Amino acid sequence: MRWLLALALLAAAAPLSAGEAISVCYNYGCLSQSDVHYADEQLAQIQALLGTAESAADERAKLSLAMGWLLGWAGQQTPIAADRGGNTADNGVYGRMDCIDHSTTATRLLRLLEARGWLRFHRVLDPVWRVLYLFQVHHAAQIEEVAATVGSESGTNAAQAASAGGGAAEPARYVVDSWFRDNGQPALVVDLQSWLDGREENLEP
Repeated sequence: MRWLLALALLAAAAPLSAGEAISVCYNYGCLSQSDVHYADEQLAQIQALLGTAESAADERAKLSLAMGWLLGWAGQQTPIAADRGGNTADNGVYGRMDCIDHSTTATRLLRLLEARGWLRFHRVLDPVWRVLYLFQVHHAAQIEEVAATVGSESGTNAAQAASAGGGAAEPARYVVDSWFRDNGQPALVVDLQSWLDGREENLEP
């Protein structure tokens, strides 16, 4: 009986070994950070969602949803549930997130997905930033399209472009920007140039 009691105590004291944990930023400029644990069941939902992507465009659409789910689940464990799109609707609220919080957290989440092999049409880059009207600085996570497999739509398009242009095509880049939406809503995923030009609000996620 003693070994049963010892086993029960060890199980209760042991840290969560399943799933995955990351740190999320909030309160502007990553002033505060909290660890979030994603259960295997939650990660399985993300894997199933992304696993059905049939093209790079389809993967971006599903990635928009996946980022919303991941941030929403993080909001169940941290104050970021109070975060609202932009910087005014949640002004002064504990748990609010600015673009630095979002770009840092989103990049961590994207790298989690990438490390698990769930991004087949994109790779994760460092966050990108822009300046509009001389003083409006904004940051976002960034991904780059890649050829998933030989014969895939992405790989075929890249090969056709290279053949037509006489060289390798420039990889398409996109931003994953969750700052524009309330916590748990799909992230904005748009082409980099539109985002740099400030035209992202007129585009679909």
